Amino acid sequence: MPHLVLASRSPARLTTLRSAGVEPSVVVSDVDEPAVLAAARERFHPLEPADAVLVLAQAKAEAVAAQVEDAGTSALVLGCDSMLELDGEVVGKPADAGEARARWRAMRGRSGVLHTGHWLVDVRGDDDGGTGATLGATSSTTVHFADVDDEEIDAYVATGEPLHVAGAFTIDGLGGPYVERVEGDHHGVVGLSLPLLRELLAELDVPWRALRSAP
Repeated sequence: MPHLVLASRSPARLTTLRSAGVEPSVVVSDVDEPAVLAAARERFHPLEPADAVLVLAQAKAEAVAAQVEDAGTSALVLGCDSMLELDGEVVGKPADAGEARARWRAMRGRSGVLHTGHWLVDVRGDDDGGTGATLGATSSTTVHFADVDDEEIDAYVATGEPLHVAGAFTIDGLGGPYVERVEGDHHGVVGLSLPLLRELLAELDVPWRALRSAP
């Protein structure tokens, strides 16, 4: 069974994989995200949000893949990154509670697009079918936010949850009641699209069932 290494500290991504029967190892990269994006913009000029998350996912996956390979571990390494696009602008994690409240006042009753980049690096050994491939894709899901009032926003921000997630909301946690519906893969909004990961694995001739730790 191929071993998956998740290059992310996100509890939601880990829970998503575990709920689907996959038990990965977690190795967090030390990638300097602003520096990575600055270098990409210098090389490619303006980056679309869907491309920006893919650039960061690749940087994280390849940084961890180098660690894994140096340790002599045979594995598939997955990096992810998420951003919310609102009015053509990209918003990540809010800097503080005030920014989170302002963000929600701008989002309420409206729609945004949650982009999640996925990058997969194959550092399996030759005996395990390793290919050395490195590939990725982005999941983009439209999110429709409820028209919440100021008291609801204040109460939600007071929980602290919006300060730790891209776009200042979750769909699988305390923010769930404030998301009316989504168009696209809801797993991508959580931070890891299982159908997209399945497609990337298929390009490496790894069937999804091969990752499951249970029948």
